[in-house]
Amino acid sequence: MNQAIFDRLSNVLVPIAGKLNNNRYLQVLRDAFMLAFPIMIFGSIIVVLMNLPFLDKLFSESSLNVFRSMVGNAPQATMGIMSIFIVFGIGYYLSKSYGVEAVFGGVIALTAFLLLTPFVLEMEEQTIESVIPIDRLGAKGMFIGMITAFLAGEIYRWIVQKNWTIKMPKGVPTAVSKSFSALIPATITLSIFLAINIIFAQITKTNLHDFVYDVIQAPLVGLGSGLIPTLIAIFFTQILWFFGLHGQIIINSVMDPIWNTLSLENLNSYTETGEVPHIISKQFMEVYTVGMGGTGMTLAVVMALLLFMKSKQMKQVGKLAIGPGIFNVNEPVIFGLPIVMNPIIIIPWIIAPMIVTVVTYFAMSTGLVPPPTGVAVPWTVPIFINGLMATNSITGGLLQLVNFMIVLIVWFPFLKVIDKMNVEKERNENESNSPDTAANEAI
Repeated sequence: MNQAIFDRLSNVLVPIAGKLNNNRYLQVLRDAFMLAFPIMIFGSIIVVLMNLPFLDKLFSESSLNVFRSMVGNAPQATMGIMSIFIVFGIGYYLSKSYGVEAVFGGVIALTAFLLLTPFVLEMEEQTIESVIPIDRLGAKGMFIGMITAFLAGEIYRWIVQKNWTIKMPKGVPTAVSKSFSALIPATITLSIFLAINIIFAQITKTNLHDFVYDVIQAPLVGLGSGLIPTLIAIFFTQILWFFGLHGQIIINSVMDPIWNTLSLENLNSYTETGEVPHIISKQFMEVYTVGMGGTGMTLAVVMALLLFMKSKQMKQVGKLAIGPGIFNVNEPVIFGLPIVMNPIIIIPWIIAPMIVTVVTYFAMSTGLVPPPTGVAVPWTVPIFINGLMATNSITGGLLQLVNFMIVLIVWFPFLKVIDKMNVEKERNENESNSPDTAANEAI
């Protein structure tokens, strides 16, 4: 890469990435999704157990139906109401970032979300009141929930920081004192959202849930489920990592709301009908990009270092990186090869994951491999196993092996160039340090 272009690109991207990485709202959003992560894993485990391909051979149809009915509420009680956890998490972490009482921030945000949620279930023949359709607490309510949580959190902390609170005497128990301190901020914040709900319903004759879903969430999710936006996200992830910035965290902070919504829609559809509507989802990104040795799919690179390279330096990097790489941790190879700021590496580093993403997308769109079902798979699960778990099909794991070979082929010539340079360097160093060379220099 031309040095002038390299420097210009660095000067543009690094400040932008730094601002994104330090953005309060993106950090809060990331932490809120991580709050929900253990819940998602539990629900995913139950979904996997309910849909193991050999269960129908071990149990009778009636026994299998009984088993599924007994554990079937677990996915709904976890991933089916994911918006509740996200909303509480946003309110909690946003309040915490401002130094105000975080628990009340989370509770107020959740209550504001419920104030905007219609307690009505519309059916073909009748309308049932005083119930909440579960889809409004899951994927369908994700974006209205996030918007509400951020607004409620900001109003709550602004009132607290203005000191519009009730002060209790010192002898009052801490829990009681904190409750009274939150009384005025909670009342004002929730009154605002109640008024918004009333006014909007009276003017539009609809509700904010449906409005946000139709106007904001559906178009964004539709855009995020496409191949081109996915490739753009991967491109910037790789570029940021090349400059030593954690591209995964930065890009995921922006894209996770879309990818997680797609995953929830996939899971809801899969548990109800067995069909998966979206190819791109959070699991697609984690299993078929990160889940092959870490960002950039570097497990194939590490294997190439161990098996095909001759220089001592590259073999040593391979030995250090193989253990973590199996579990998708690749900092040893990123900083040890190095990949960061290495102009020889930038082409395969960017091109390989984009080629693999295109291959994976078309393999799934043509029906050769089923898309990920929406089941959450921990990102540390090794290659092949995570592909099988994500798609509930052995072809999901086999596709990863094909992708592994693609990455290896793309990287190999560039690695050989570096290997040749290192071998020559090591030979020169050995010659300069040999006894004959030292004797000649002494003469």
